Order: sequence, then C-alpha cells, then structure tokens
Amino acid sequence: MKKFFLMYIFAAFVVVAISSCDTNGREVAGYTDILTATGNIPASGSSTAQDGQDGDEQVRYDIYLLIGQSNMAGRGTLLPSDLNESPEGVYLLGAGDIPVQATHPFNQYSTIRKELSMQQMNPGYSFSAKMHSAHPDRPILIVCNARGGTSITAWGPGSTYYSEAVRRTKAAMKYGTLKAILWHQGCADSGSRVAQYMGLLKTMVSSLRTDLAAPDVPFIAGELATWRSTSPQFNLMIRTISDNIPNSSYVSSEGLGMLKDETDPHFNRDAQILLGQRYADKVLEMVKFE
Repeated sequence: MKKFFLMYIFAAFVVVAISSCDTNGREVAGYTDILTATGNIPASGSSTAQDGQDGDEQVRYDIYLLIGQSNMAGRGTLLPSDLNESPEGVYLLGAGDIPVQATHPFNQYSTIRKELSMQQMNPGYSFSAKMHSAHPDRPILIVCNARGGTSITAWGPGSTYYSEAVRRTKAAMKYGTLKAILWHQGCADSGSRVAQYMGLLKTMVSSLRTDLAAPDVPFIAGELATWRSTSPQFNLMIRTISDNIPNSSYVSSEGLGMLKDETDPHFNRDAQILLGQRYADKVLEMVKFE
C-alpha cells in the first residue's frame, strides 16, 4: 500500500515541457495552453485508453501506418475547435502502444517527432474520418510515426525511423490487421536525389512488407507541393511508383494550398484535409473489405 501511494504521488507531479516554435522560429500562439486545457497532451495511462484490451479481445481494428516527413507529421494550422474533435470509431496507437481515442494532433504519439507544438493538422484526420464513413462497422487504428525534415536515406531498413515504424506497427497488429501504408515524404530529396529515390523507396517498401509479414499490403505515396521549383520532376517520378513497386499508387497534390508562401513546402489546413480524403479514396479503391 505504501509503495502504491508513493507511485501515485510521483505520477501526480510529472511535468510535460513543450516547445512553442517550428523550424522557422514561428510561434504557435496559445497552442500549448489549448492542449493543456483540452487534455490533449499525450500521457501514458490516459483515461481514453482501451483499458484491458489485448489481442484476444473481440474488437479488431483496421490498421494504417502513416509515415514520412513534415506534411505527414502535419503543419496545417489547427483551430481551437479542432482540438475538441474526437472522430467516432477512430483510434491512435498511444503511449505504451495502447489504442486511445483519436484526438489532434494525430502525430502526437510519434516516437520520432519534433516538439509537440509543431504537430498540427495532418492527412490522418480526414483520411480516417472518410474511411470510417465508408465502413462504419470497422474501427480504425492509426499508427502515425512521422518526423519533419527527414530524407529518405534516414528511413532505410535498420535506421531508427524505420525500426520505430516497424516496432509500433507490430505492436498495433496485436489489435487488428494492417490494411495500408501511407507515405508522404520527398521535400528533402526533390533536388539532387530524385534519380536515386525510387530505388531507395523500393528497398524500403520491400523491407517493410517483409518485416511486417504483410507482403501485399498497399503502399500509397503522395505528391509534393506543386509551387516548389523542384516538385515537378519529383512528382513525375512518384507517378511511376506502380511500375516499380507492386500494389502501390500515389495521390495527387493538385489544387492543394500553401501554408505560408512559395518558399514554404507545407500544406495548409484545408489542403491537409483534402489530401487525407484523397488517400482514403485510393485505399478504398485498392483494398477489399470483407
């Protein structure tokens, strides 16, 4: 009893420190305060966890792995009202690799992310909402493990980013079946590395499928922002993905709006929502649901 009491007192005094600037030093005004007020700061033992649930329980999830760099992590500005959103039937793999009710930001539980304040609207929200709308009887578990500013060379088999994606997805697969992998990355490689990119991507996808024992899992990549000078050659290359990687495809970035200006590669909030819907349309096209 004494030991339990001491553990309780210790837990009560845990303090979470959060940075409030993105890579460009831009303040995210009030973001930490809003997270605190709405209870969205991730913590183990969250009251939203599916307590006592394990691989033998009846609830089985359709699992989706979301990986890549900043546009997958999410930089579209979250509104205060977004932080009160809790999509029905949608869960995130949370702290301790336990499914918790999904809340923004969707990349909050990433084990490789940058500061929590930088995680904003990403494609995961609208993707999962559309998937659940199409199949309301199928609960969804999102494994979002993205990090901004990363090159594809940092995602190769054996790397920390790759290994954490595999580890967390395997943990999620105790609760259901992996249905697709969504990938949005390339800003760091769209200049000098385009010629090598598809080969590196092919190696990564092959290794993911092997390590996750999911040889035919669909892999869907996303185009980069159209306003960037190096995007056209990258997007032309990524459109050939199905010719190089079996059971793969891509989603278009046409018409997606910019977060700030033409010097910034990030999609804004509305663009992220549209991008997520496009990912959902592609998954619904590629995956057969029983």
